[in-house]
Amino acid sequence: MNRPSAPLPASFDRYAGWLAAACCVLATLGFAAALPEFSHAHHPLGLLGAAGVPGAALFNVLGFVVPGLLAAWVFVRMRARLPVGAARWAGIGCWMLALSALAFAAQGVWRLDPSDLDGPVSQRHATMWLLWWLAFAAGALVLGVGLLRERMWRAVATAFLVAFAIVVVLNVFPVFAGPIAQRVVLLVWLASVIVASRSGGVIRIA
Repeated sequence: MNRPSAPLPASFDRYAGWLAAACCVLATLGFAAALPEFSHAHHPLGLLGAAGVPGAALFNVLGFVVPGLLAAWVFVRMRARLPVGAARWAGIGCWMLALSALAFAAQGVWRLDPSDLDGPVSQRHATMWLLWWLAFAAGALVLGVGLLRERMWRAVATAFLVAFAIVVVLNVFPVFAGPIAQRVVLLVWLASVIVASRSGGVIRIA
């Protein structure tokens, strides 16, 4: 039996999404600026953390691992705030989004090796990138559909359904060059993390 809901305090939960986004964006802009050869229009984000690149280890921590772990926290905590009627499908969506966040963090663990892009380490990085956006798209769809009938959550549902559509279009159709599309998907993902961290006002206590 569920006990009465307790108010969500204005605490870490409410700002974790912003922290994740700020950490990722600032790390990306800062480390890219320090590497004159790097181009956002032509290079994948993972190149900033590739083997042999100056500051790669720190970028992997700040650009991938910390934002990914914060995002996973956000989606798990969001699940605890879901309305009871939407808990089943929307809850599954939250778990898929948390998996996406962990895959994002894992990109900083298995970094690219520019000298062996077909090697096992680089392939693991590529696999985590693929899992990241696939789990994000699927989770956003399931969460959005699961929340559509909840009047107070309809704006959140719409935001995640729009995120799903953007991610699928950019990854299936060549609307932009690969690196540009990757940046757009990243910004959509970070925006979704912020939306998740600010959504809802109560945490259910089992």
